[in-house]
Amino acid sequence: MAKIVINQDLITNPDDLIKICPFGAIEYDNNYLSINAACKMCNLCVKKGPEGIFTCVEEQVEQIDKSLWRGITVYVDHTHGHIHPVTYELIGKAKELAAKINHPVYCLFAGHKITETAHKLLAYGVDEVFLYDDSELQDFRIEPYTAVFEDFINNHKPSIILVGSTNVGRSLAPRVAARFGTGLTADCTVLDVAEDTDLAQIRPAFGGNIMAHIYTPNHRPQFATVRYKVFSAPEKISQPTGKLTPCNLSAQALQSRITVLALKNKEKVRSIEDAEVLIVAGKAIKNQKELDMVTKLADLLGGMVAVTRPLIESGLADARLQIGLSGRTVKPKLLITCGVSGAIQFVAGMDKADVIVAINKDEHAPIFNIAHYGIIGDIFEIIPQLTENLENIHQV
Repeated sequence: MAKIVINQDLITNPDDLIKICPFGAIEYDNNYLSINAACKMCNLCVKKGPEGIFTCVEEQVEQIDKSLWRGITVYVDHTHGHIHPVTYELIGKAKELAAKINHPVYCLFAGHKITETAHKLLAYGVDEVFLYDDSELQDFRIEPYTAVFEDFINNHKPSIILVGSTNVGRSLAPRVAARFGTGLTADCTVLDVAEDTDLAQIRPAFGGNIMAHIYTPNHRPQFATVRYKVFSAPEKISQPTGKLTPCNLSAQALQSRITVLALKNKEKVRSIEDAEVLIVAGKAIKNQKELDMVTKLADLLGGMVAVTRPLIESGLADARLQIGLSGRTVKPKLLITCGVSGAIQFVAGMDKADVIVAINKDEHAPIFNIAHYGIIGDIFEIIPQLTENLENIHQV
């Protein structure tokens, strides 16, 4: 990176120097000239300022030996051995990335009495599962699980680590990344890797207005978290060739100031993440009667109703039904949007659906750019007609 260095000893007329910058990035305060955050690194001050006052200096970045870091690791997210499906999706992505750079695929699995479950991971084509099986890892507690992660990285130096964006993953990944002074990109929607093993981490940023491409070229390991339903799980293989590697940590390393008194299972509810058919109500839906119209269509198709953010803010729907950056990521077989404009914040949570049908009276709505089928028209005319047609089919 570069920065502008100012020689304070040569300054004679600061007012004239301040006027050089068209972005207002030069300030003079307490007899000190400085560059503020508005600087665009255009070097206009260097070119137009008096000689010697402004200098552009390239900062030397310490280069790491990337060849010392090898392998793509997936953290196995689980509850008492019940593996979260996002783990399998990340294994699929890890295998795809590893094939490009000829790296092995690892799994990091920590818990208690999980050896039998660990064997099942090998069926997805994992090269090696590093197994930390200890009674102190029975329940998730941040200190011992961080210690496990730290021990694994120190001993095996993986180049890339993928973690699911679950409650556990969002707690654990940043803590470990901070401990190693490396980068972490949360909720990635696209991942790719270059020949030099630099991970391209792509996610919506600035409220979804841009797609940020993030790299960590001078630090290892590279951390990324990914939501459930963003990628696809790989097919099982009939003859796994991977192996299990037991690992151990001292009792002192696994100590925690947290005591788990009891576990209370959440009430199981039907989730839009698992639905094969979703009918999405957009901001065109203004009241409960109109939402009931969408619900009726969903019922006839054997699906669920999902919503966009305006319906959450108006109190018409539960937040668990929201699709998008601030909601859930879904990948149904069929998704029908009703009065949804298609802002990138929403699209980031549903563009992997097998078939997308969009209904909107605005023929220029962005949703039509990703829809497989588009219907231009008023949802309050089209949805009742679709519902009536489906009811007639059911009666036959």
